[in-house]
Amino acid sequence: MSHSVTNPVLDAGDLPYGLPDFSSISDADFLPAFIEAMAAHRAEVEAIIADPDEPSFTNTVLALEKSGQALARAQRVFYGVLGPDATPSRNDIAAELAPKLAEHYSAIATDARLFERVSAVWERRDDLALEVDEYRLLDKRYRDAVRSGAALDDAGRDEMRRIIARLADLTTEFGRLVLDEANASAVAFDDESELDGLSPGALAAARTKARDAGRDGYLVALELPTSQASVAELADPAARRRVFDASLGRGSRGNEFDTTGLIAEIVALRARRAELLGYADHAAYVIAEETAPDVDAVEDLLRRFAGAVAPAAAAEEEALRELAGDEFDAAGYTYWLARHQRSQAAADIDAFAQYCGLDRVLRDGVFFAARRLYGLTFTERDDLAGYHPEVRVFEVFDAGGRGIGLYLADLYARPTKRGGAWMTSFVDQSRELGERPVVVNVLNIPKPDDGQPTLLSIDQLMTLFHEFGHALHGLLSDVRFASQSGTSVPRDFVEFPSQVNEHWALHPDVVANYARHVETGEQAPADLVEQVRATSGTEPAHATVEYLGAAIIDLGWHRLSTAQIDALDLPRSPDAWSSVESRALNALGAGNPHIPPRYLSPYFNHIFAGGYSSAYYAYIWSEVLDAATREWFDANGGLSAELGGRFAELVLSKGDSVDPLAAHRELIGGTADVAPLLRRRGLA
Repeated sequence: MSHSVTNPVLDAGDLPYGLPDFSSISDADFLPAFIEAMAAHRAEVEAIIADPDEPSFTNTVLALEKSGQALARAQRVFYGVLGPDATPSRNDIAAELAPKLAEHYSAIATDARLFERVSAVWERRDDLALEVDEYRLLDKRYRDAVRSGAALDDAGRDEMRRIIARLADLTTEFGRLVLDEANASAVAFDDESELDGLSPGALAAARTKARDAGRDGYLVALELPTSQASVAELADPAARRRVFDASLGRGSRGNEFDTTGLIAEIVALRARRAELLGYADHAAYVIAEETAPDVDAVEDLLRRFAGAVAPAAAAEEEALRELAGDEFDAAGYTYWLARHQRSQAAADIDAFAQYCGLDRVLRDGVFFAARRLYGLTFTERDDLAGYHPEVRVFEVFDAGGRGIGLYLADLYARPTKRGGAWMTSFVDQSRELGERPVVVNVLNIPKPDDGQPTLLSIDQLMTLFHEFGHALHGLLSDVRFASQSGTSVPRDFVEFPSQVNEHWALHPDVVANYARHVETGEQAPADLVEQVRATSGTEPAHATVEYLGAAIIDLGWHRLSTAQIDALDLPRSPDAWSSVESRALNALGAGNPHIPPRYLSPYFNHIFAGGYSSAYYAYIWSEVLDAATREWFDANGGLSAELGGRFAELVLSKGDSVDPLAAHRELIGGTADVAPLLRRRGLA
């Protein structure tokens, strides 16, 4: 990789595996790095265009794949630190970069001279004796160019570039506003008695947040989804209502963080782009690149689940009404659901947190399962630093003791970290470039008071295993091309490996290895573990309903045409966004007045700032594959090196170098059906 000797963002340096030297990078380095890297990338592309030889896979497609390495590094470094540590200066940089990068990539993708060369190779693709990964690389490069507007006339290409640049501005701003609004909407309480029911860890986090904000009392921070963990704990109905209402009101309060105007412009531009390219709508444009066959197939799956969960949701609500009496309402749903689950349990499943200290879960649970399945071992590298003092760095070794990459863990919440949990990479694996992966997991676990252990709730435990599944996808990647590495697969496949990894969180061998009381060291009682396993085995109807609501809202927005969006008059009708949601939910039989969607549009970061627009269905689509895979694991011996090795060989190592669905069919010996997932969720 060509790199600058002066700008530390671009300098791969001498650290193991190309880990960025974060200690030498300041915010002032980022913009100059991008300017330098974009210029270098343009020069590399011009050299490809100017090549006098006939266009070939090597001098055009492979050359394009290898171009822009300095820019790719700058993006991985900057955006890798922006999400978990979005300081005001970095937000300003992101806002300035968004249109520049959009214009840069759009200009390359729509360059008629370059498209002519790529098209010449693509038209001869069946005569070139390409390997499978080469064929997929060529086909993807060609399709990406067409989808960026390269095949349009001059006016169409110009309009497409303007759309892409403006969308980059809007989506960046949306993400910034959601984070700022979450911080501004933290709910203040003066007296500890109002917070009766909160766990000691959550209470300490609220006290710390208030202190950091320079005020007395407590501040209950808002998590990204609609449902707040604190609402399920708070005994005071008034306190629950305050937090619940604050969560629902984000982004639509008419203040400086209001996102409803951004939504209007984002969906209109996306719809126009789709129409320019000949698609019926943005959903069709997106799903054309996914493993799902079309939009109708996705809606059919969501409709089927909505119908399947309706009786369970009605029964669940009836049980909660009986328990809560006059206190039952939407704000208290998760509170009474937690009480109901506890009343049905033979043991106090909340007590399981006392056996889930974070360090032990990570070392003796997450890493232990990875060793049993894939032969991986993890050694903490205190000599290597992450981008924040709380980031831990581990070197990863395979069964033969060969170093294969680095794993970074950034697990605690902080005000500058966007909500949710995710995995990203600072270096992508590539045999062509001789690079091994550097991946990071980011979570938002409340940090306890000094000297107190970090105890994981069951949800946090599952999230840690889930995100580590993404990390494994990156760490075990073994592909030639970086653009096909690890999680660079269709959006509705990317969640599949991470969902499979959740399976091991409560596996008997794994839980026996990590579940020790944080004070006494005693092993978790067998009856408690069994009750947790039974409770986690079937999701409450609430979880399915709120997820389906979000997935349906996503498609509801992105199936609109430009004419339909214009008729909504969104900018001048501040409540029109809720009518879009209602129509979409009712059309698929998924509206439920007591269970709001996992995200409402004004804070739906996944689809208006992240990469899940028209693809939030991906979680349940991937879960169909996951459920079939879990049955395959269980039927063939479960937690074993033999099965883990096969899963790694056929799926995790392949990235997008092969057809992901074909890889899955080879793994399980057939095509996944929805029935195992319905059974697992207690809906069949």
